[in-house]
Amino acid sequence: MCGIAGFLTLSSSTDDALRQRGERMSATLHHRGPDDSGVWVDAASGVALASRRLAILDLSPAGRMPMTSHCGRFVIAFNGEIYNFRDIRADLEHDGHRFVSNSDTEVLVNAWAAWGPQRTFDALNGMFSFAVWDRHERSLTVARDRLGEKPLYFARCGRSFVFGSELKALRVHPEFTASIDRRSLALLLRFGYVPAPHSIYEGVHKLQPGYFLTLRSADDDLAPQPYWNAKAVVEAGIQNTVAPNFKDATDALEELLRDSIRLRMLADVPVGAFLSGGIDSSLVVALMQAQRTAAVKTFTVGFDEESHDESHYAQAIARHLGTQHTEVRVSSEEAAEVIKSLPDIYDEPFADPSQIPTYMVSRLARASVTVSLSGDGGDELFGGYHEYVLGVQRWNILRRLVPLARSFRLQRVTVPQALGRFARATQFLELETPEAVHHYHVSGWKRPLTVVTDTVEHATVFTRPSSWIAGMTEAERMMYLDMVTYLPEDILTKLDRASMAVSLEARVPILDHRVVEFAWRLPLSFKISGRQGKRILRNIVARHVPPELFERPKMGFGFPLADWLRGPLRCWAEDLLSEASLRRDGLLNPEPIRQAWGEHLRGAKNRSTELWSILMLQAWRQRWG
Repeated sequence: MCGIAGFLTLSSSTDDALRQRGERMSATLHHRGPDDSGVWVDAASGVALASRRLAILDLSPAGRMPMTSHCGRFVIAFNGEIYNFRDIRADLEHDGHRFVSNSDTEVLVNAWAAWGPQRTFDALNGMFSFAVWDRHERSLTVARDRLGEKPLYFARCGRSFVFGSELKALRVHPEFTASIDRRSLALLLRFGYVPAPHSIYEGVHKLQPGYFLTLRSADDDLAPQPYWNAKAVVEAGIQNTVAPNFKDATDALEELLRDSIRLRMLADVPVGAFLSGGIDSSLVVALMQAQRTAAVKTFTVGFDEESHDESHYAQAIARHLGTQHTEVRVSSEEAAEVIKSLPDIYDEPFADPSQIPTYMVSRLARASVTVSLSGDGGDELFGGYHEYVLGVQRWNILRRLVPLARSFRLQRVTVPQALGRFARATQFLELETPEAVHHYHVSGWKRPLTVVTDTVEHATVFTRPSSWIAGMTEAERMMYLDMVTYLPEDILTKLDRASMAVSLEARVPILDHRVVEFAWRLPLSFKISGRQGKRILRNIVARHVPPELFERPKMGFGFPLADWLRGPLRCWAEDLLSEASLRRDGLLNPEPIRQAWGEHLRGAKNRSTELWSILMLQAWRQRWG
C-alpha cells in the first residue's frame, strides 16, 4: 500500500531538479506510506515517478519502489495490493523468471514486461493504481483497479502531465493552477461527492475505475480506455444467470468469499477487521475466523445516542465468533476535533457524514494492526438498501400517476403516502424513468442549480441513457447505478481516505471482481425477497452466527448529525453558513442555504444532508483557498 505521484514534462530540466519536484509531491503523501519513499527520474525523457511505501508484503528493502523490471525496460510506481501475486509469480517462474523479493510489486512489473497490458490486467486480482514508464517506447501508462478502491487524479498543467493519489500531490507541482469547476460543484451538492472523471477543479480529472491512460508525450490527448467494463459485466451477468438452485448458489458464493478473504489476509504485518454488527462485516469476520486459529482482532465504533449505536450488536457477534474485540465511542467533542482535519484528509470536498466514525474506527484499528478488512460492497451487489424496494414502489405509482397528471395539466397533486419525500407535481413530471427516480432519491440538494450560480451540471450515468442497461428490473437498475457511482465515489473514497490518513490499509473482500461477476449472474430473487435484501448473504452468515444476533432493521454507519448541528456543532456551522461566508467569491446563492439552516434549527425539517455538503465545501475552501 502506498501513495504515488509523478509527471511527464516537455520542459527541459536536470535529474536533480526533477527529483526534487518528485520528492515534494511525494512528501504530501507521507501518511499513505510512512515506511519508505523513492523517486525515479529520467531527465532526457522528462519523466519522474514518486512513491511512498506502507510496507505490507516483504518488509525488506527489496520491496522498495519505484521498481524496475528484470529486463530493465519498465519502471513502476504502485499503490495497492495484488492479492493473487503468488499465482502470477508461479506462472512467470514457469516461463523462466527468477525473483529476488516476496513483493507483489516485483511480480506486477515483470508480468507487465512479459505479458503486456491487457493480459496483465486480466490476471490481476487486487486493488491498485499505478504508473508504468516504458523506457523503450518512452510512454507512460497510468491505471486504476476495476471497482475504484484506489484513487488516481491527473491533469495537464502547463507543459506537464501530472498525476497523484491525492490532489495535494498535484497542488505542489509548480505548474499547477486550477479554479473550481462550478459544474462539479453542482454535482457535489447533489451527491455529496464529485463523480469521476470530474474533480472539484476545472481540467483536473479522476481516472475512472477499470480504466488506463497511455501517453507518449505530455501534450498527448487525455483519452482513457477501459480494460474492464462494469456495464459489459452486468449485461453479461443478467444474460447468463446461474441455474435456479439457491443452495448450490449459496455454497458457490461462500467458497468464492472464503477464497477472497483468504487472499486478503495475506500480509507480513498484523491483520484485523472492522465489525459493525451488520450482515456484511459479520460475514467477513466469520469467514476470517473460520480460517484462523488465533482470534481475529475486530474493531467497532459506538455512540452514546442509542438511535445510532450498533456497538452492542458488534460485541455480541464478536463474543460468539471469539474475536479479540475493541471499541471506541464517539462524543460530539471528539467529532468536532475530527471535523477540523477533514479538509486535509479529504482534500477534495466530500460530504458523507459517516466519514467521521470511519476515520475514528480506522485510527482505533491502526493502534493494533496495519491491515483491516471491511465489509463494504454487500449492499450494492446483493440488494441491501431499502431504496431497492421503495424505489420500485415509487416508480410503479409514478408510472400511473404521471400520464394522469399530464392529461389534466395539474400543477399540484395529492401525494400518495408511499411517495414519501416527493412534494410537487412538477417534480413528479420530471421523473420519467426508474433511473430518474433513483437520481432524485440519491440527491441531497434536489435542485443544486438554485444554490450554485451560473452553471449546468456535468452529465452523469444517471442522465446519459447510453449508460443504462436494457432488460433489467427496476431494482437491478438501481443496484447497477449505485455500483458505478455511489460505491466508488462515496463508500470507497471514504474508506480509502479515512484509513490512509492513519496509514492503515483497508481491504474489501466482497469486491473481489470474481464475486462481483458472480453476483450479477444471480437471479434477483436470490438477493431480494419481499422487502428484505441480501437474502443469499444472510443465509451464509446464518451458517456461522445465530440469526438473532444480526437480523434487525438496517441502521447504517452514520452519527447523530441532525441533533449535533442544532447543539454542539451549531457555532461551527453558523460561522460557515453566515451570509458573509456564503457570499464570498460569488459561487453560492445564500438564500436557499440560509432557509435550509433556519428550517433545520427550528426542527421544521431535517436538512442535515444538504447542509453537510455546504459545510464540507465551506471548510474545504477555508483550508485550500
